[in-house]
Amino acid sequence: MAAARSAGSTGSGSAAGTILRPDWLLADASVAPVAGHAIRIVDDRVDAVGPGIAMVADHPDDEVVDLPDRVVLPGFVNAHVHLYGLLAHGIPLDAAPSGFWAFLEEFWWPKVEDRLDHDMVAAAADWACGEMLRSGTTTFLDILEAPNALPGGLDAQAEAVRRSGLRGILSFEATERSGPEVAAAGLDENVRFIADCRNGGADDLVSGLVSIHTLFTCSDDFVREAFDRAAELDVLVHAHCNEGVHEGEWCEAHHGHRTLEHYESLGVAGPGFLASQVVHLSETERRIVAERGIRCSHMPLANGEVGGGIAPVPELLDAGVTVGLGSDGYVNDLYEVMRGAFLVHKARLMDPGVMDAHRVLAMATSGGAEALALDRVGRLEPGWSADLQVVDGRFPTPVTEANLAEQLVLFRGAHHVDSVMVAGRWRVRDGRVLDVDPEAQRARLHEQARRLWSAA
Repeated sequence: MAAARSAGSTGSGSAAGTILRPDWLLADASVAPVAGHAIRIVDDRVDAVGPGIAMVADHPDDEVVDLPDRVVLPGFVNAHVHLYGLLAHGIPLDAAPSGFWAFLEEFWWPKVEDRLDHDMVAAAADWACGEMLRSGTTTFLDILEAPNALPGGLDAQAEAVRRSGLRGILSFEATERSGPEVAAAGLDENVRFIADCRNGGADDLVSGLVSIHTLFTCSDDFVREAFDRAAELDVLVHAHCNEGVHEGEWCEAHHGHRTLEHYESLGVAGPGFLASQVVHLSETERRIVAERGIRCSHMPLANGEVGGGIAPVPELLDAGVTVGLGSDGYVNDLYEVMRGAFLVHKARLMDPGVMDAHRVLAMATSGGAEALALDRVGRLEPGWSADLQVVDGRFPTPVTEANLAEQLVLFRGAHHVDSVMVAGRWRVRDGRVLDVDPEAQRARLHEQARRLWSAA
């Protein structure tokens, strides 16, 4: 017990709290799990982590939640999602797009994004939040591009996010592809929403950042304006970056150099930039990302779905780049996304030793939090936010300190998530999202999907 205190794993011991006692605690995805350790939660924070028996003895007035055959680990951070993407699941198509550019120009823009309105994005957000909670996600970044949902599209989503209790960062993907008025309105939507969230008080788990699309849909002046406005607000700028081969080739044709080189020439390449996808990077671009401290997010399943390619994530991580993991609104169960990241890079590099389970779990938790510039999110340490998931630990084979991370990554999914807590409050218990009617949510989403499909 004294050793636990000297290691800084005990807390204040004054206020009443809740003690969770699982079989295994994986407080930090980058290090080994510990059997028999408990976590003490006071209000919205982790107060202490340490041996369960000693913790209960030290806090006799606390509520004790015994979790036999369970694993407690940090909640997932989905570093890149499009909540509205659910509306396109199963959308009728005459034929699959012939490539990434055709996917955007012939399908995604005219048949999905340009058709969205407030009712559609609100219904999608409502269902997606429940979907993420059921699969252990506690924090996410959403990117909305819906020209016809301006203004107020982010507010329509925020209502659903606040109801769910998730920690959500919402942004509108401003772009000049629909003309200067829509472009300006997109930036204004971000700035207004950020201010509104801040006025809501410190307890509001919803916040915002500035998002733009790509260099081939945004002029240099527009990119500079976005970064300037973000700097004034002290928030990140997000942009899709080299998701397919098109953007890099477009930049070479129009500017004489590639995408990340152009961001560097504009003076905006740095820690305030969150570049998603980063699939096609030259050696020079990899160097810029690492040297300038650009944050990245990785979507292995969605990159496969659109035929974009496989991002050089192991190389970026080895170079010290901060990389989070995202679903892109495609498959929102981050267990499935983790499996994709765990496997696809082994195949690409023909090396079974790359992307070990702890590295993948870290991307899904602390890496995502760092990519989103969140403070004290992504690990379960004293003083950090009590964002966690409780997972069924009854594996077919024995669990050990050495194999638990790999067992979680390879052999667990949303249906194994028992409970989820966000900022100290239970949001899922016994696999059920609290205080929601999933059938009503589903009916609403079906109605809005049919509206979108009929228009498309």
